[in-house]
Parts: sequence; C-alpha cells; structure tokens
Amino acid sequence: MEKPENKISYDVRGAIFKVYQNLGPGLMESVYEAALAYELKKIGHNVKTQIALPVKYENEYLELGFRLDLLVDDLVIVEIKSVESLAPVHHKQLLTYLKLTGLRLGLLVNFNTDDINNDIVRIVNNL
Repeated sequence: MEKPENKISYDVRGAIFKVYQNLGPGLMESVYEAALAYELKKIGHNVKTQIALPVKYENEYLELGFRLDLLVDDLVIVEIKSVESLAPVHHKQLLTYLKLTGLRLGLLVNFNTDDINNDIVRIVNNL
C-alpha cells in the first residue's frame, strides 16, 4: 500500500514544475512559496505556510524557533530556497525540521536554477 507522503510528494513535484515553468528562476523565496501554496490548494491539498516550529530544550520551550515554509496535508514539509546552490546545511536544516516535528518526509527545492530537475531533493526521516 502506497504511503500518503509519496502521493503528496508526487503532487508537490508537479506543482514545483508548474511554478518554475511559469515564473522561472531568480525571484524571492516568498514568491515561490505563495505560488506553490496556490497550486497545491488548487488540486485539493491542505497547505499551511510559515508554520512556527518551537524548539524544546530540555523541558523548556524556547521562544525563538523556526518556520516551516510549507506544510502539506500535515505530512510533508517543503523547504523553499532561491540561492546560487543548495548547501549541505540546507539538507541538515530540513532533516532537523523533520526530527523536531516527527514527520517523515520533506522536499527541499531551489528555484534559482537553470534545471529544476536537479534542485528538488527528498529528505527522509525513517520513511
């Protein structure tokens, strides 16, 4: 039986390609975030943007935390970048988000590229 995360991932990838074809590279991350959220909602997904992710240190929740760019159907995190190239720290960032939330799948995408196929990365947390 196919995991729901895999179906969501397939839809997210399709939406990423559509957004990239329409907007191209070089815009701010917030533009891609809004367009990607729009495309995913259009096909029936529940999409939340800029979700605050508090950090628990020992038994204390720290006021400063992180923000998830997109959370799709409460199952898949999408981290959006518009940088010269993805760095190892970007991969680690998304893996940390997955661990902190207990979620299993994230997609890291860099829209500032000549070939979007090479800049979509699946990050898995025990899937």
